[in-house]
Amino acid sequence: MRILGINALFHDPAAALVADGRIVAAAEEERFSRRKHGKRPVPFAAWELPVLSARWCLEHAGLSPGDLDAVAYSYDPALALPAAEMGLDDPWDHLRQTYAREAPAFLADALPGLDPARVRFVAHHVAHAASAGLAAPHADSAVLVLDGRGECASHLAGRYTGGDLEVLAAQRLPQSLGLVYEELTEHLGFLRSSDEYKVMALAAYGKPRFLTEVRKYLHATEDGGFRASAVPWAALTEPRAPGQEWTQDHADLAASTQQCLEELLLDLARWLHGRTGAESLAMAGGVALNCVANSRIAVEGPFRRVWVQPAAGDAGTALGAALQLAADGGAPTAPMDGADLGRGWSDEELRGWLERAQVPYERRPDIAAAVAETLAADGIVAWFQGRSEYGPRALGHRSLMAHPGRAENLERLNHVKGREEFRPVAPMVLADRAAEIFEGPLPSPYMLFVHGVARPWRDRIPAVVHVDGTARIQTVEPRREPLVARMLAEFEHRTGLPVVVNTSLNTAGRPMVDDPRDALECFGSAPVDLLAIGPYAVRRGGAYAGGRASA
Repeated sequence: MRILGINALFHDPAAALVADGRIVAAAEEERFSRRKHGKRPVPFAAWELPVLSARWCLEHAGLSPGDLDAVAYSYDPALALPAAEMGLDDPWDHLRQTYAREAPAFLADALPGLDPARVRFVAHHVAHAASAGLAAPHADSAVLVLDGRGECASHLAGRYTGGDLEVLAAQRLPQSLGLVYEELTEHLGFLRSSDEYKVMALAAYGKPRFLTEVRKYLHATEDGGFRASAVPWAALTEPRAPGQEWTQDHADLAASTQQCLEELLLDLARWLHGRTGAESLAMAGGVALNCVANSRIAVEGPFRRVWVQPAAGDAGTALGAALQLAADGGAPTAPMDGADLGRGWSDEELRGWLERAQVPYERRPDIAAAVAETLAADGIVAWFQGRSEYGPRALGHRSLMAHPGRAENLERLNHVKGREEFRPVAPMVLADRAAEIFEGPLPSPYMLFVHGVARPWRDRIPAVVHVDGTARIQTVEPRREPLVARMLAEFEHRTGLPVVVNTSLNTAGRPMVDDPRDALECFGSAPVDLLAIGPYAVRRGGAYAGGRASA
């Protein structure tokens, strides 16, 4: 079976292709449209069909729309209730539901040759659950989904056994952890539905002195659900205007809500383990991108293994919907072996881009060594290698890299990217070296947990140590990422440090770099010393000389 998965509702539109239970391709529309989170100006902010990413998925597999056995749409309008009936104030609800109901026709128009009768609706949280439970490395697992909202709920707890999902609990709207965290994000002066990770970062600067008050509104219940009522944020702190300096009160409120969220998630995990007895937990939904909470579940919770979908947000429902239809059709689904599921280019294609751009470049016999040399000399490197990542994390394919031993490189990278000064950058490290430097869940290939940095190392790699002594690490397996692993080994050979700073290759307000044009534009507009694009090195400055591709 050849199944195209589609997410078009709320935010992060995406497409994914699954053939005979195996993941072939997956990509977010923002990487093609260059609109962050795929959001258009109103009145289309609540819906965008991922036309470009869907067409690419089919092209990558050599398929036409008529070759598809099914299209899995990660929302079922039959399950939805009017927003007012669910206690939500949503002015775009009617428009969103209209688009959802008309999805088969819209898709047939966008993908000529597609039979609209082949479009299947998959419940939003089932799609989330499948993106975790059917893609995890362990076939049978408990599954926990938490986000802002689906059709009429904000949570699903269950288990996968032999590819079949049993739903054990679901929390109906308006109770929603995701929406409460969104409200806090807006109260603290950040963008709602996209900047929640900034609240998590700010929380490390605060103390949970509002915890008792927040707990009145956020707490688990005994039936596997929770209460997440509207918290009177303004009664606790003054709201922060966008761009205004944050205060200690703001950091303390972030810390209080973050800790309350962690406690609640631990309660939900314990309840789910009590019902399933499972050794493994798979997680998805936007709340599962909260890597601090994930770490507490992994370390303090009852499950032996915790796996989080790298595209845990709504983009991942495109993949999950396709996987769920595959499983429903009897196809055994294969585990997700990596997040590099997007576009890639051959060396010759990359060379063609460089020639057309008329930039000086050279082909290096070992690009990993060239990058390590630049990093060791305290240069900043833009790294563009292989297929792009699916999900919000840069995992060694579209990255900005720097020396971790210079504390000032945190401020330097935040300046390059136009980010707030309180936001940390992440380290990548060879998997077999991680345990001597970092304390926490290992391996961590998708940067979805936080780890304590061992005290002897904090002064050696200060650029990647957050204010609370933690780091959100990516462990690198040479089998899976041989080029990144070689670069790390070369850097250690030169510096004695087995760690490199890794942050996403983009600037403020822009989606992550995806194609060679994006990479060249980012390199040209930001103070970056070297662009490593395939085997080619492009250095800052110098005149163009056609055909300057040395062996």
